[in-house]
Amino acid sequence: MTIRTLHDYAQHYRPRMACLKKVVVLMYFIDGVKSQEQKLVITTIPHATTGQIATLAAQAIGTMMVAFGYIYPLQNHRKLHLRVDSSLYRYQTPYFWPVQHWPAEDADYAIYLAKRNIRKKGVLDLHEQENYNRLHKWLNHKWDFIMAQGKEQYRLSRKRKKADRVVLDCQERAHWVVHRPPPGTVSAMDYGLDRLVDPNMEEVTGELGGGPGDMVRFSGIYKNHDPFLAPGLPSNPWLTDDITYWEHNLPRVEVPTSMRVERWTFSFMDLLSDPCGRADFRLFLKKEFSGENLAFWEACEDLKWGSAKAMREKAEHIYNTFLAPGAPRWINIDGRTMDVTVRGLLHPHRYVLDAAQTHIFLLMKKDTFGRYMKSPVFKETQKRAFSPEEHKFTKAQLDQNARNRKPGIHPIILHQRAQEEKAKLAASGPVDIKQVMSKLDRRNNLKN
Repeated sequence: MTIRTLHDYAQHYRPRMACLKKVVVLMYFIDGVKSQEQKLVITTIPHATTGQIATLAAQAIGTMMVAFGYIYPLQNHRKLHLRVDSSLYRYQTPYFWPVQHWPAEDADYAIYLAKRNIRKKGVLDLHEQENYNRLHKWLNHKWDFIMAQGKEQYRLSRKRKKADRVVLDCQERAHWVVHRPPPGTVSAMDYGLDRLVDPNMEEVTGELGGGPGDMVRFSGIYKNHDPFLAPGLPSNPWLTDDITYWEHNLPRVEVPTSMRVERWTFSFMDLLSDPCGRADFRLFLKKEFSGENLAFWEACEDLKWGSAKAMREKAEHIYNTFLAPGAPRWINIDGRTMDVTVRGLLHPHRYVLDAAQTHIFLLMKKDTFGRYMKSPVFKETQKRAFSPEEHKFTKAQLDQNARNRKPGIHPIILHQRAQEEKAKLAASGPVDIKQVMSKLDRRNNLKN
């Protein structure tokens, strides 16, 4: 194989590297394990060992080391797991360890296949033949160099002893089985796209930065608020068929639970996502005479997720209400954001107000949200919030609840009922003669 001149191809950024380095430490630890010469057909292979290990834990570690390419088989190359029998294995030379900082490139693989094709006189495995043909097309511009490298390496290998040739062939083959696995084989080296930051150096901290520390912190904060991870009060409806938990956590209730109010303190988005929390926050803004910021944010959300038919009309209403000079509920945003928003409103779309909405959201998050947490409005809501008592059920009661369980209503039926209610409501209201006549005219035109 050709040696790389560059020392780093961003391989140390991959998440797998932390595990690979631990396997290297383990390889140095077991370096003193005794190995001896073994017969492979008629060839004597030096420093070989078998996979006969006593404990299941040792077998699992051995299989992991074979899958990563630190130990390679001398016989069955396709199956990268440790067989607990008389199959022979050898420790891979450090040059082929996956912890090395050079990647397994297509040019190296093409040289290996060219050399193997010469040695096997054109008889390759099916997947190797397919890869050989694909690389021949892909690397056609330097195929002469690849063939010259393959012939030279094959010529040098012929000068070695037979045992050394067998060992080197098994080493290279095991390396490429790990990095270019045959079809149907799961590769232990799959790690996805290269990372731009090193996840192995990330420390578990409380700061938000998108790393493992955030995952640990998020799990610790929200664990008690997930009914699948913590017992929901008064009971878990998925286990007891008691719907009290869902009734207490409806979108709008008169008095929220303590757990629900506690979740508002986690983040500003948690507060706005809860209709009860948003209503309480709106009450606070009303007392501070700054309710236009939340009203503008809600209007932008309605524009973003509303129907396309009313999009232009909603955009004009938002501009006249919040952004136009002398608007009744004018909001304070910087001049650059205002210019971008006004130019975008000439051709309105769903996200035309994103810049202004983000500005107002950050303003409420950094300033208003902190004052709301310290306000008498929020403290009064905390006092009124209640903690439901746990409902304890016996096994007989749970069985009875399961027998009384009723199947849920299909969403299509619910949609049909909603349409029927809308039709009844429309029929009970005043009739627009012009609209009725226009529908009749369209029907007559279709018939004609």
